[in-house]
Amino acid sequence: MPRIQLATDDHSRDSAGMRYVYPVISRRAGGVSVGINLNPNNACNWRCIYCQVPDLKRGGPPPIDLALLELELNDFLREAVSGDFMATRIPLGARRLVDVAFSGNGEPTSATEFAAAVAIVEGVLESHGLAGKLIIRVITNGSLLDRRAVQAGIGRIGRAGGEVWFKVDAGTSTGFARINGTRVRPDRVVRRLALCAALAPTWVQTCLFRRDGQLPADQELSAWLELLAPLALQLAGVHLYSLARPSLQVEAPRLARIDAVWMEAFAERVRKTGLTVRVSP
Repeated sequence: MPRIQLATDDHSRDSAGMRYVYPVISRRAGGVSVGINLNPNNACNWRCIYCQVPDLKRGGPPPIDLALLELELNDFLREAVSGDFMATRIPLGARRLVDVAFSGNGEPTSATEFAAAVAIVEGVLESHGLAGKLIIRVITNGSLLDRRAVQAGIGRIGRAGGEVWFKVDAGTSTGFARINGTRVRPDRVVRRLALCAALAPTWVQTCLFRRDGQLPADQELSAWLELLAPLALQLAGVHLYSLARPSLQVEAPRLARIDAVWMEAFAERVRKTGLTVRVSP
C-alpha cells in the first residue's frame, strides 16, 4: 500500500493503490472514512460544477468485480485495524475509523451491483468484528431512487444502522441545472428524498459557494428552504458545507469558498424550520 500521508484537502481515490477501496480523512464524518468507489471510470449521470473528479464524463460504471471489492476491503481493514496504517498515514488527531462510505468518482447507485456491494460490505464488517462500530453510508444525488434495486440497497443500509447523505444543492430547476448539470424538477427531488428517508436515516448534504464572487441568491436559498421544510420531521438533518478542495471542472476559476460566519448565519435560518444542521465551512 503506498505510503501517502492523508489530509482533509486530498481525497485521492488511488491513495491505497486499489481499484475500489480508498481511505480519506473526512471533515464531515470526523475521522478516517473507508471509501468505496463504484465508478472507477470517472463517469456520473450528473456534472456538478464543484466536482473534484478529474476527466469527469457522463455515463455509468463498468461491471463491478465484487470478488475484488471484497478482497480489497478485507485487506484494507486488516491493515487499518492490525497494521501500521493509522500510525504512518494518518495525523494524530484523526486516527479512528468512522465509516465505510459508497462515494467515489460518480453516482454509486448507478452500479447494477450496488445492492450486492452493500451486502458484501456488511459481511466484511461482520467478519472483522466491526459491524455496528463502523457505519455504512452512501453519498448519492438521489436521482435513481425510483429503481427497485437502488431501494433494496438503501433499505439494507438502513436495516444495518447506516445512513444516506442525499445531495440537494438547489431549490429550483434552474438552480439544479446551473450547479448539478441536471434537468431534475424540485417535485421529483422531494418525492425521492421522502422515499429515501423512509428506507434509511437520511441527511441532506448541500454545497454552498461563491460564483463569480457572488453569494448564493436569496431567491434560490428560499426555494431550497421551501423544498426541505415539509420534510423536517422525516430527515435526520442537513449538512451544509463549502469548498474544501478545488473543483476540477471548467467552472473552477469562478468558484470560491464561503466563510464560516456566513455559513453559520444561514444554518440558523435553516434551524428555524425545525431541521437539525451541521456546518463544515
